[in-house]
Amino acid sequence: MEKKYFTVEEANNLLPELKRELAELKRLKVQFSEHYDQIEQHKKTLLYRHKTKVDEDIIFKKEARMEFMEMEAQTFILNMKALGVEIKNVDAGLIDFPARINDQEVMLCWKEGEEEVSFYHSEIGGFNTREPIENLMKEND
Repeated sequence: MEKKYFTVEEANNLLPELKRELAELKRLKVQFSEHYDQIEQHKKTLLYRHKTKVDEDIIFKKEARMEFMEMEAQTFILNMKALGVEIKNVDAGLIDFPARINDQEVMLCWKEGEEEVSFYHSEIGGFNTREPIENLMKEND
C-alpha cells in the first residue's frame, strides 16, 4: 500500500472519525480488563472448592467474549490504519499523520483532547520532540 501524506486540513477532517474509533478501543480495553480480572478471580475461588461444569461454562463464556473483543479491537485498529494514520498510543490517544511540508517528510501529531492537529515532529522523533506546525511554516518564509 502506498504511503498516504496528509495536509493539516485533511488530518483535522479525520479527527471526528478517529475520536470515535479511539473511544471504542478504550471501551473495549476496559471491558477486556474487567473480563480478565473476573476470570482470574473465578479461578482463584475454584482453588478452594470443587470445580463444576457451571464453573467451566462461566470461564469458557468469558474467554470467548474476550476473544471476540480482541477481534473487534483489531478491526478498529485496521480501520484506522487503512485511513493512513499511525496509532502511537491508544491510552494517551496519540495519532500521527504522515505529511510533506516544505519538502520535508514529517509526522503531524495529535493527542486526544487537543482541538486540532497543531504539532509535528520528524519521522524518527516522537511526542516529546514535537513542535507547533507554525514553526515549520515559518522556516520557508
